[in-house]
Amino acid sequence: MRYDGNEPAGTIVVDTSQRFLYAVETDGWATRYGVGVGEQGLSFKGTATVGRKADWPSWTPTASMMKRKPRLVKYAGGVPGGPNNPLGARALYLYRDGRDTHFRIHGTNEPWTIGTAVSNGCIRMIDDDVIDLYDRTPLGTTVVVV
Repeated sequence: MRYDGNEPAGTIVVDTSQRFLYAVETDGWATRYGVGVGEQGLSFKGTATVGRKADWPSWTPTASMMKRKPRLVKYAGGVPGGPNNPLGARALYLYRDGRDTHFRIHGTNEPWTIGTAVSNGCIRMIDDDVIDLYDRTPLGTTVVVV
């Protein structure tokens, strides 16, 4: 689709208010994907880079997630990658200043949540879309979340 932002080709832009992610291409074009975003007060904002990528990633809730949602304590030991994992088929790990922010762009085992603000701050995509984005996104890619 046509894209009128100022970001260079290769940048990922996430518009949390509109619930879209744009993979910026050349000559004013971008691929647009629907996303789910963080609940009020939990969303990541700003600029990061893709510091790590994982295929069928494992997931362990953070201490703050378990405090907010005690039902997650049963997963404190982690959930292996696979179709029942909340991170879905792929994950792009967002880093800032060389450190993991603990925010991700990832798939989901709850595709009906795309277009909503329900996550603990991560950006979720349907698995087919995150696989496409993962395959097109090298490490070091700039991610801008507004």
